[in-house]
Amino acid sequence: MKARPLVAGLALAALTLASLGVGAAQIDLRGAGDGWTTLVLMESRLPRTLAVLLTGAALAVAGVVIQSLVRNRFVGPDTAGTGESAALGLLGITLLAPAAPIWIKMVAASLAAMAGTALFLAIVRRLPVREVMLVPIAGLILSGIIGSVVTWIAWEADLLQFVNTWLMSGEFSGIIAGRYELLWIAGAAAGLAWFAADRFAILSLGDQVATGLGLSTRGVMRLGMVVVSVVSALVVTTVGMIPFVGLVVPNIVARVMGDNLRASIPVVAAGGAGLLLACDLIGRIVRHPYEIPVGTILGIIGSVIFLWLLYRPPVRG
Repeated sequence: MKARPLVAGLALAALTLASLGVGAAQIDLRGAGDGWTTLVLMESRLPRTLAVLLTGAALAVAGVVIQSLVRNRFVGPDTAGTGESAALGLLGITLLAPAAPIWIKMVAASLAAMAGTALFLAIVRRLPVREVMLVPIAGLILSGIIGSVVTWIAWEADLLQFVNTWLMSGEFSGIIAGRYELLWIAGAAAGLAWFAADRFAILSLGDQVATGLGLSTRGVMRLGMVVVSVVSALVVTTVGMIPFVGLVVPNIVARVMGDNLRASIPVVAAGGAGLLLACDLIGRIVRHPYEIPVGTILGIIGSVIFLWLLYRPPVRG
């Protein structure tokens, strides 16, 4: 057991090194002092690698949080209407104030994502407790409705191509220095979730148990919505929708480590970062020097992992 963190750390370090070395431009990492190599590393490869690591870690932790809020493991940030709501907020601020600075667009996207997440939670609260599969179905329906509204408004405003970069692309080829730094805020939001891990663990036991243990359920719910909404909004705005990371990684870690969120959230973050980085590398290698969007690679690999999770019984509760 003690060897697992070391092996996982070495694997993540190897993926990071490979990410720095793979791309359309040919460089030799052993010649890091060379001007061309340094330029490519500092302007493109390093920002892209950091963006992938931050996105994967933040999405995986956001998945843990929303699964704790709804007490259902078949839900992720990308299947709860959160990403589509963030795109709706971005579209709204783009139509109303096209010259607004990026931070105002981020705030608008986060507020819209928060409203969408709150609507999803309100719907889930009215579903029968024992019908666990109704929760992800409700999330998928809500995501479809909000996504359709976004597409219709974008079509009317001739902004379909603009919206597709948020809802469908899910790729990092456009990431360079100066175009990813807001993702550090998503990483900080994921770190905030780790500090409140015990509260999320208690909330996942149910409102009555949480209240009996002296926990303010409304406060924890609001904190969870902020974490999920900020992470989703920043990821959608920067690189587009990334599927499955927040759904499959928390489930895999929970099967190995159980429900101790304080101990498992760092592993979830590392797992999300590693999975997304591996898929991004596959997308860069398969048709080199061209690229396949990481969202497409994850759509294939993530669906296979999800089916495996559905049909393979958990090793421990």
